[in-house]
Amino acid sequence: MASSSSSSSLTWTHDVFPSFCGGDVRKGFLSHLLEKLRSKGISPFIDDGIDRGKPIGPELKKAIRESRIAIVLLSPNYASSSWCLDELVEIMKDRVKEPDELEESMEGRVKEPDELEEIMEGSEKNQLKVIIIFYGVNPTDVRKQTGDFGKAFEKTCVGKEEQVIKAWRQALVDVANIAGYDSSRWDNEAKMINKIAVYLMKVLELTPSKDFDDYVGMEPRIAEIKLLLSQQSDAKVKFIGIVGPAGIGKTSTAKALYDRFSRDFEYSTFIEDIRGSKEMPSLGGSHHKYQLDWQNELLSRLFNQTDCKDGHLGVAEQRLRGKKVLIVLDEVDCLFKLEAMAKKADWFGHGSMIIITTEDRNLLKQQDIKCFYNMKLPNEDEAFQIFCRYAFVQKSLD
Repeated sequence: MASSSSSSSLTWTHDVFPSFCGGDVRKGFLSHLLEKLRSKGISPFIDDGIDRGKPIGPELKKAIRESRIAIVLLSPNYASSSWCLDELVEIMKDRVKEPDELEESMEGRVKEPDELEEIMEGSEKNQLKVIIIFYGVNPTDVRKQTGDFGKAFEKTCVGKEEQVIKAWRQALVDVANIAGYDSSRWDNEAKMINKIAVYLMKVLELTPSKDFDDYVGMEPRIAEIKLLLSQQSDAKVKFIGIVGPAGIGKTSTAKALYDRFSRDFEYSTFIEDIRGSKEMPSLGGSHHKYQLDWQNELLSRLFNQTDCKDGHLGVAEQRLRGKKVLIVLDEVDCLFKLEAMAKKADWFGHGSMIIITTEDRNLLKQQDIKCFYNMKLPNEDEAFQIFCRYAFVQKSLD
């Protein structure tokens, strides 16, 4: 997801720069968080090969400057490391100052970033956004350098210059006043990690992609499909079929929906052009193996695993249960495929959405999917816009 900024010469090399105490979190919380970020297409900086026993050098400072977001993972031994504290000072130099930072008087409760409205509004471009995780530490202890965190900090300060200590203290005060995630408020670490990943997606992609802006008639289609989905407000899992002949725009419409919705789901995948992409079983052949292949394909993509090889059809139901997923199955032409990857609503967690594009409405009926959108041919105005696009490379003759 990291890319070049079009507004200046700065190039984003990493989406996320994590600052952490390795002994506390590297093999546990941090490894799970980084795995989740990668599964969402978020690129973190990895410090493998950097000697943390030395002062932070130009390589690390460059990595901080070229990251869009810094995640500061404050854990019990974070202040035991002069490396971590120096890194924090560097991060706080480059950060965006958010309009809704916490006041020092707001002790005892830390707002989470997505509780704040428009937290990124007004942020200057190409400045570092900072997200805080209080992992096993009290935010007040970080702010005031008290408790066990404060004792660790005082030990690290022994023999250091007053100017260095002052910079560390100020960085800790500033970082503790930023909206953050407090692990003590979560009884499920996996859910906390997922919420952080979803929030990061929103920060990294504040607006939907403009890849579909030039598709004539796309916005009215999206609005109509959203209306259909809203009519399933009581459904635990929303199913919708997009039906129409080849070439009418089913796949483009499904991609636009996926682009708008995917960031709101724990797991998401778009499986394009399912039609004929795996050999059909011969008459009298084994449908079981055929369905198992498709099920493994779905699980591999959804959970970002290289090659799932689950041995029986019940595994998909077990692995998907309770998970909020967005699945797009594009150009489904066979009931066996549909049953293999989305047989029952009970397979999926509350709030999941399954979008199916097909030329055959009967497939949806056989699967008892009652909500579908019939793709329409362009109206007169849309047809004229399409003509102008191809003939004159513009929307109209004006």
